[in-house]
Amino acid sequence: MSLLSRRELLDTAARLTALAAWPGGATADDYPSRSIKLVIPYTAGAAGDLIGRPWADKVAPLLGPVHVENIGGAGGAIGSAAVAQSAPDGYSLLLGNGSTKVTIPLSSAQPAYDTIRDFRAIYRLITSTLAFAVHPSLPVKDLRELAAFAKANPGGLSYGTPGVGTGNHLVGELFRQQSGLAADLIHVPYRGMAAATNDLVNGEINAVIAVVSSQLLQLHFAGKLRLIAVTSDRRLSGAPEIPTVIESGMPGLRYAGWFGLFAPKATPDAIVVRIAAATRTAMADPQLQEGYRSQGLEPDIDSGPDKFQRLVEDELARLAPIVKSIGLKRD
Repeated sequence: MSLLSRRELLDTAARLTALAAWPGGATADDYPSRSIKLVIPYTAGAAGDLIGRPWADKVAPLLGPVHVENIGGAGGAIGSAAVAQSAPDGYSLLLGNGSTKVTIPLSSAQPAYDTIRDFRAIYRLITSTLAFAVHPSLPVKDLRELAAFAKANPGGLSYGTPGVGTGNHLVGELFRQQSGLAADLIHVPYRGMAAATNDLVNGEINAVIAVVSSQLLQLHFAGKLRLIAVTSDRRLSGAPEIPTVIESGMPGLRYAGWFGLFAPKATPDAIVVRIAAATRTAMADPQLQEGYRSQGLEPDIDSGPDKFQRLVEDELARLAPIVKSIGLKRD
């Protein structure tokens, strides 16, 4: 018989302790026997809704009703912490992303949760890209001109994100660092991208760094904002005129976003596997895939608990030194 590692022993003990704390424990025998709650840690109308709600609708015939609850604030940390503290029984899930699971925990002086200690990954739903968008009145067409404008107008360039420590903010700080900007760039954190984008369109701020979505593209085509760069390796098929950050001379700004499902750490393996299996079936549906792609998102049809968990752990290891080098801090 092989000996369990110390980490495995601690993980097993934590799961047993958590299960014992909840009346009746949690098993997959009768799961699910009631509605599942999916927490989207952003305000309604933001990118999270475009991802989480279609999944909830498509998986309902397989798992039963899924109630979606928007809990915005602190760049997604408030909703994430709420799920971390929920019963590990498969009835409280989180739609997490690179911000809530990587950059926020890494940049917080006193994080409200620990990604590895408090959560287990279930399935990555989509990958996405970020875009730099500016108000049409701003006399810039690319990132170089944006940096030049900021230097020529100290304190006159403000950009919005869904919060401090988010992936959007990380890219903004990398842009500041690589452009040699100091106090020339003002970060304005919001509770969600919907409000930030509205303020951009209304001229309250100069720019946003946002997840590419159909809404963002529609505003671009309508001339209500101007997309000047995307953080992906390739140009968008739906808007091929927008250059990448690589083409803009700033390859260090490359950033691949993602959204996926998470459960509290002590959720039993059998329940996690069941949710993942139902999700894989739902993700194979061409209608769901097309719905995501029409929003500028790429569905992941080959994810799973182990694969997704490794991705999250790798991201934490890769971005930790970057977050430290640019001095990105929350609180």
